Amino acid sequence: MILTVLHLAGGVALLTWGLHMVESGLMRAFGASLKRFMARSLGNRFNAFCAGLAITGALQSSTATGMIASSFAARGLMRPVTGLAVMLGANVGSTLIVQAFSLDLSWISPACLLVGMALFEKGKGSRNRDIGRASIGLGLMLLALTLLVSTVQPAETAPALRTVLGALAGEPVLNAALACLLTWAAHSSIPVVLFVMSLANLHTVPMDSALAMVLGANVGSALNPYFEAAKGDDRSRRRLPAGNLLLRGGVCVLMLGLCSPLARLLDGLPGDASRTIANFHTGLNVAIAVLFIGLLDPVARLLERLLPAPGAGDDSDAPRYLDEAALETPSQALACAAREVIRMSEIVEAMLRASVPVLLANDRRAVSEIADRDDAVDMLHDAIKHYVTEVTRVPLGEEDRRWASAIMTAVINLEHIGDIIDKNLLEIAQKKIKAQLSFSPEGAEELRTLHRSVTDSFHRAQALLVSGRTQTAALLIADKQSLRRLERAARDRHLERLREGQPDSIASSSLHLDVLRDLVRIQSHICALAYPLLEREKAQAEIAENGQAQMSDTPCEGS
Repeated sequence: MILTVLHLAGGVALLTWGLHMVESGLMRAFGASLKRFMARSLGNRFNAFCAGLAITGALQSSTATGMIASSFAARGLMRPVTGLAVMLGANVGSTLIVQAFSLDLSWISPACLLVGMALFEKGKGSRNRDIGRASIGLGLMLLALTLLVSTVQPAETAPALRTVLGALAGEPVLNAALACLLTWAAHSSIPVVLFVMSLANLHTVPMDSALAMVLGANVGSALNPYFEAAKGDDRSRRRLPAGNLLLRGGVCVLMLGLCSPLARLLDGLPGDASRTIANFHTGLNVAIAVLFIGLLDPVARLLERLLPAPGAGDDSDAPRYLDEAALETPSQALACAAREVIRMSEIVEAMLRASVPVLLANDRRAVSEIADRDDAVDMLHDAIKHYVTEVTRVPLGEEDRRWASAIMTAVINLEHIGDIIDKNLLEIAQKKIKAQLSFSPEGAEELRTLHRSVTDSFHRAQALLVSGRTQTAALLIADKQSLRRLERAARDRHLERLREGQPDSIASSSLHLDVLRDLVRIQSHICALAYPLLEREKAQAEIAENGQAQMSDTPCEGS
């Protein structure tokens, strides 16, 4: 019995891992395209429903689709009604995956594994590698289903298993709770429903117990996005998952009392038990979608009252100074935007100051904490851009127009710096930790020197944002030339250590050079903050020079 349970648990784990590989592979290969597709499908609830269905069919995870929709809604890019429609489509999409896997596709498993392995090995650094990952995951899922069936077949006659399942027979709440728990642990209803189908097809569980387990799996699948969204402090992020849990979970809980009459009805239908379970799973979610697609407006209003958006003081990362009332006075509104830019620069500065020290220290937890701060940078970037765009919808004077342009330049470059830290420097840190590499003492000191130079320059750029002094802008341009000299010298010394055969330098060479490159890129974006001011001074100087020239060309009276 213990060995059978171990094999079953291993089969479910393999199925879940395969599903994770399919999801992560497709997200890496087509994640941006899928998000753009969702963004284009927000016109009405029916388009949103179809988008949720299609994306879930591609990702093979309604949880992933739900998290994308929740992210869009939290950023104000999706109305609650539209988001709930996406969730309904995602629920139906996950059942179609079960329908596909209910067919005998075991012969495809080795083909998926072979093709996936070839793409994964040959496609390093390309999209083919991610497609290969998804193909391997699909092969593992099919292989896991075959293993589950082969494990359950001999277990059908095991006295201990019959005793356990017999104790659960006639107890729909216990069956549903067990399936809900398994689905929550697996983060997907797909492997659990497929497992229930295998049990029902072999008559290991009666039809009423199988239906109760399917209902429990649907509740568990609705719980996962809610718990993921509940990790943050913003309660409004929980609206869509909570709405999905209310609609999908509520219907499933109410139907637990109907398992016995439904089982008698379904037992009389043609076809094997596994096909009946798959059709019930699909029909249930289609019925929920049809029932509620026209009633989403009152549900959305209820969720907005129960889970209000946080105020400016409730979310430490939310914009603080973008006063909507100030939009009527452009100069005052631009001053509000400038204050928010200063705040955004403080977050980026904290990320920059911590980036190289944690990279040298191989501090995995600190790397994760810094990466999380990039979400705040992205939030402020979007908010300030939108606010300044609203300011520029009315005609502005020349000075205000230049000020708005300078603010937008600062916001864009600060966001780029945050991205370089998050997606480059911290990615290098992760690789260094994973490979257990270390820089040579000389190389580490060189990186610290360049890092200090960049952070000092960033501090000067912050002073420029406040003061607008031309002398500070000129110093930033000089900083760029100074850093390039330091970078060339550090690169030459690194190559010298390679020629000397220093082991640490040889092992970490590519990472060391990548850090040097990324620090130079950050310095370039820091210097870009100075260009609008220098261009304004140049334009003013040209205007003054032209004015003097015109005065000198004007003949004196009485000449």
